[in-house]
Amino acid sequence: MGASAVELEVEGRVVRVSNPDRVYFPEHGWTKLDLVEYYLAVADGIVNALYERPCMLHRFPKGLDGPKVHQKRLPAGAPDWVETVRLHFPRYDRWADELCVTEPAAVVWAVQMSTVEFHPWNSRRHDTEKPDEWRIDLDPGPESDFATVRRVTHVVHEVLDELGATGWPKTSGGSGMHVYVRIAPEHGFADVRRAALAFAREVERRSSEVTTTWFRKDRDPAQLFVDYNQNARDHTIAAAYSVRGLPDGRVSTPIRWDEVDDVDPRDLTIATVPRRFAELGDLHAGIDDAVFDISPLLAWADRDGL
Repeated sequence: MGASAVELEVEGRVVRVSNPDRVYFPEHGWTKLDLVEYYLAVADGIVNALYERPCMLHRFPKGLDGPKVHQKRLPAGAPDWVETVRLHFPRYDRWADELCVTEPAAVVWAVQMSTVEFHPWNSRRHDTEKPDEWRIDLDPGPESDFATVRRVTHVVHEVLDELGATGWPKTSGGSGMHVYVRIAPEHGFADVRRAALAFAREVERRSSEVTTTWFRKDRDPAQLFVDYNQNARDHTIAAAYSVRGLPDGRVSTPIRWDEVDDVDPRDLTIATVPRRFAELGDLHAGIDDAVFDISPLLAWADRDGL
């Protein structure tokens, strides 16, 4: 029988990991401890992606074969050094203290609490109502393929270049692609969403493979949806370096622009990304140094009556 618990020292913190041999990914036999070791291997990257952001946790207490829990509130029993941020949810007039990662030990503790996926807000705790991250989510339709995602990603890059914005691409860890742009935290969620929609409409004008209409019944299932709604308040997507709750242990992985045509998301897993990270470092490390002013996009939104 395996150990009932192990204790790990993570940058001066001791984190107890119970049931380290519990299999989380049955297809490969990867365990809870394997998941912890993955996150330790990419610690600088995942902390950079989550730093001081409210974070929803996708937990699998029994592994991927068991139920999935979407956890907004910090799980009970957190050590006093685990930091949180308090959020208000007006629709229900409720408050929640969400995890706010500032160090690797907090990530490991969350995995100890059966977290597989980390889904941060696009704002930070100093002002949770002012996003500092514009997220471009390329979501292929059910009859779309990854070649389509690649082609649309190039269109996104073209429009960003024309705007003078620096985009930071990553695989979604599913079937799509994400591109993040750092923005000044000067606008509320409504304006950032308007800006994202204006950008998506411009991408749609340049590609017959793109739609900005998700709910239309006659939408072509081969089209790709540029999901501007991911910039609305309380909408979250998997962080860079977050593992996804898929049988193959796929990871939402930062890539270079010159990798777009060759990358295969199925190759980026908890077994392969640590070596890539050791060789390349965090490809999103410079994102905070490339801040974009969304004023041109808001002008587009006004022009288009959005």
